[in-house]
Amino acid sequence: MAFKKTSSEIQISSGLTETAPGVFSQLEVDLSLSPLDNEIFVVTALDLDLQAPDAIAGIDTDFTAYISTTSQTATVGIDKSNVLTSSRKDIRAGGFVDGGVGFDQQGLTSPVGMTGYIGIIATNNFFLGCQGNNNLVAKRVNCRVYGYRARADASTYAALVQSEVLSA
Repeated sequence: MAFKKTSSEIQISSGLTETAPGVFSQLEVDLSLSPLDNEIFVVTALDLDLQAPDAIAGIDTDFTAYISTTSQTATVGIDKSNVLTSSRKDIRAGGFVDGGVGFDQQGLTSPVGMTGYIGIIATNNFFLGCQGNNNLVAKRVNCRVYGYRARADASTYAALVQSEVLSA
């Protein structure tokens, strides 16, 4: 893959609160890339900070969030190729008289192996999404995406954009 780093490491932070408890919500985060210059964003690390679900006696609750290179219509996990990371917090209280037991699950936030990056965003944005279940109040997720801008050669840029758009 042919691309050249054009910036130092940068961090992009954002946050999203559900529009109402249990309602799927998504935010488009603009990267201000220049498609005329074949500019891409190379993701080197990710961080999701999820608010805890409500602890309600006898009721299972959860809160899930993700970062994706394409828009989604529901919360998704890392089984989708365009999802860079996902995270879920659960409280299992079904059948208990107290608030239950909490569990965390999170996709990888740093690369495995020697790739040097987690993913490449070729279009001008990424998407932060979230949804809770059985919570009494709307929940919030904050994210930070680490990476750098790069310029791809024409054939690499075309392949990256096509791959990203078609994987939606």
